[in-house]
Amino acid sequence: MHSVLLGKTGITVNKNGFGALPIQRISKKEAVYLLQKAFYNGINYFDTARAYSDSEEKMGAAFSYIREKIVISTKTGAQNGEDFQKDLETSLRKLQTDYIDIYQFHNPAFCPKPGDGTGLYEAMIKAKEEGKIRHIGITNHRLSVAREAIESGLYETLQFPFCYLATDADIAVVEACAKANMGFIAMKGLSGGLITNSAMAYAYLAQFPHVEPIWGVQRERELDEFLSYQDNPPVLSEEMKAAIEKDRVQLAGDFCRSCGYCMPCPAGIEISNCARMSLLLRRSPQANWLTPEWQEKMAKIENCLHCNQCMKKCPYGLNTPELLRKNLEDYKTFL
Repeated sequence: MHSVLLGKTGITVNKNGFGALPIQRISKKEAVYLLQKAFYNGINYFDTARAYSDSEEKMGAAFSYIREKIVISTKTGAQNGEDFQKDLETSLRKLQTDYIDIYQFHNPAFCPKPGDGTGLYEAMIKAKEEGKIRHIGITNHRLSVAREAIESGLYETLQFPFCYLATDADIAVVEACAKANMGFIAMKGLSGGLITNSAMAYAYLAQFPHVEPIWGVQRERELDEFLSYQDNPPVLSEEMKAAIEKDRVQLAGDFCRSCGYCMPCPAGIEISNCARMSLLLRRSPQANWLTPEWQEKMAKIENCLHCNQCMKKCPYGLNTPELLRKNLEDYKTFL
């Protein structure tokens, strides 16, 4: 069973991390079952966020009695010190714990630093001094913020999208974390569902011994897949390398990563899936996306207000309205 040292935190975790965003979509009973099954099968790192509705509450219900045996990271999207404190206290209460192993700024548009006027980093230091958090982390989707966080020396971990579709710039961030002895937590290992071969995804990330993938798990069969790789890890074969290269060619250029930061849409468009529908139709069973329900969701694109709020929020700088238009045109050819 492989493990990862999260840089200067000194924390060692199972190579499989549990991303708890998806458990907000299932019942509390189902979530507790999945979380506990993951723990009893060797997974000891669980990542959530204040923004993931009831994910923290479900995690607290699952783990309050074995708290010292697991590593928990959660996140705050606070913009000032006062809201930071409120988020932290809420997370502690929901998680049924008196400390958080890694507390992370959740995808800020800038890199919080001492003296920047927000009071955020000062609040983080105060929480660490009080023992409410043990390590300071940051998550981001922006290369510029990620680089600044690494160079600042202020953070012990970085959570950043990383999968086999990574660009040279993404890989450079991963390598910079290793040089800075900074824990690297890889989110979006399946690129928001566009990567459908989890064995290839796992094998690619296994090449980076300091990288800790967190897999978003909602169903037991998904958990079972990743658990099976612990004792029999897939090896990056020549066949896999060829398939990865094919995917890279197909997904080169501008495509929606389904990070969700453009949401909510004032016109009610489910941007995170509608803006990448063409890819979903070609990379997963088409019938799943051609139902009356999805036809109705895609039709909402015609009501786009062209307010460009989605473009302003997109950490990848995508022309989201144009992506939506092209995806709708393509979608109609399948009906």
